[in-house]
Amino acid sequence: MGGLWAYLTGGAGPSGFGSRSTAEDVTAGIDLSSKTIVISGATSGIGKETARVLAKRGAHIIMAIRNLQTGEEVKSAITAETPKARVDVMKLDLASLASVRQFADEFKSRKLPLNVLINNAGYMSGKFELSVDGLEKVFATNQIGTFLLTKLLLDTLKTTAKETGEEGRIVNVASEAHKYAYKGGVVFDKLNDPSRYQSNMAYGQSKLCNILHAKDLAKRLKEEGSNVTANALHPGVISTNFGKGQSFIFSEAALSLVKFALKTVPQVLV
Repeated sequence: MGGLWAYLTGGAGPSGFGSRSTAEDVTAGIDLSSKTIVISGATSGIGKETARVLAKRGAHIIMAIRNLQTGEEVKSAITAETPKARVDVMKLDLASLASVRQFADEFKSRKLPLNVLINNAGYMSGKFELSVDGLEKVFATNQIGTFLLTKLLLDTLKTTAKETGEEGRIVNVASEAHKYAYKGGVVFDKLNDPSRYQSNMAYGQSKLCNILHAKDLAKRLKEEGSNVTANALHPGVISTNFGKGQSFIFSEAALSLVKFALKTVPQVLV
């Protein structure tokens, strides 16, 4: 109960920050000018705010996004606020394995270091859909695409960490929604069964896999002595447009019932 009360009131935890602290609060005084950070889904909500604040702290931000025009608009807004911000926009559609591979190839061709990979992009659908690769689209986007992206960029993360002596990080933006996956866990031979599709559970299943991916990768990296960590986080219950119209729990009516407990987008890094 104490934890819930602290969350609702914004009380500070051991870190000195609480649920009402903002990303700017948490990063105040931090110099990220030596860091290159890839952020997927950086044109709205959590990803957009993360890109804005980390760019403000000096990091070289690679916005890995589906819509290049929207990406350029977000980039312009960031550089208008922080003229010296270093922001690049690159095409990435996690629902397409070919797009993921193309992004990774292009990133590597630029010979850039990579200190942090933030797997933020997510997808939710009220109806059963298949990706261009013939996979259930929520799982294809949130887990398969994210897994492949991480795998393809892992060597660059390791090399950067080794050359700089600074810890590299992989961050999977997961969710408490992982608790509401399908009963029995992930049933791989039924991923493409439209008769059992439920939007909330499909999303929860993908977030569960994000967590399991991070935990297993963290174990492997530690065992091999790599200076790269894999992490999964629940960002809190954020008031964004994500999932609106796809499920009752993300509807205006449902969210209005818990509006007092929602974190705002600027509070995403806490």
